[in-house]
Amino acid sequence: MRRILRLLGVVVLVLVATVVLGTLVPRPLFRGATDEATPRHILVFTNPIHTDIAVPIDEAVLEKFGFLLDAGIEADLSTARYLVFGWGSKAFYIGTPTWSELKPGPVFAALTLDDSVMHVDLAGDIALPQPAVRRFEIGEKGFVAMLDFIDRSFVRGTAGVERIPEVAYGDYDGFFDAHGKFNALAGCNTWTAAALRHAGLTTGWWNPLPATLNWSLGLYNRPLVQSGGVQP
Repeated sequence: MRRILRLLGVVVLVLVATVVLGTLVPRPLFRGATDEATPRHILVFTNPIHTDIAVPIDEAVLEKFGFLLDAGIEADLSTARYLVFGWGSKAFYIGTPTWSELKPGPVFAALTLDDSVMHVDLAGDIALPQPAVRRFEIGEKGFVAMLDFIDRSFVRGTAGVERIPEVAYGDYDGFFDAHGKFNALAGCNTWTAAALRHAGLTTGWWNPLPATLNWSLGLYNRPLVQSGGVQP
């Protein structure tokens, strides 16, 4: 029993050290030249286990993601201000709209190996500051690179990008098959971190949890003073 407890203790220490180092070691180690173009902004939404990226809607974004309009995502609504993108476990993401609907099967799939999906939602005006939302300024080049990364995450078949039928949390969102396998080590928050690095931000080397991603973003990126009011 003592050997088992020692082994468990070692495993816990290794996991803690890995998470700490994954947060503290920056990725990339060295940042390139700052993009001096007119800055754009994005938002990062956080809950206890998941992060999403909210992209301001304009004509160029609507053109880039026109396939979402074709799939019934009403991004051209007059009240829509952001397209919200998230990547995650297909079984868990689709099977757990609320915590009250949590089931062992989707949890097991998310902790082992699962197919992935993109979840797309709409958001209106966002009042800042608030604890679950962070705003970042990025250059135009980084903004375009991040959109390309998000776009490449969608699976395209012979008919292009197709929405998963009859699956949604509400009236304005939808799910789409995505590239990559989901597992506990490379999950939704590591996808968000990769997208943010394409945008020109620095994250930790490995950020499996929203908390570690937020810590690393605060460590390595210039903080933006958020005044009260509604964004954008």
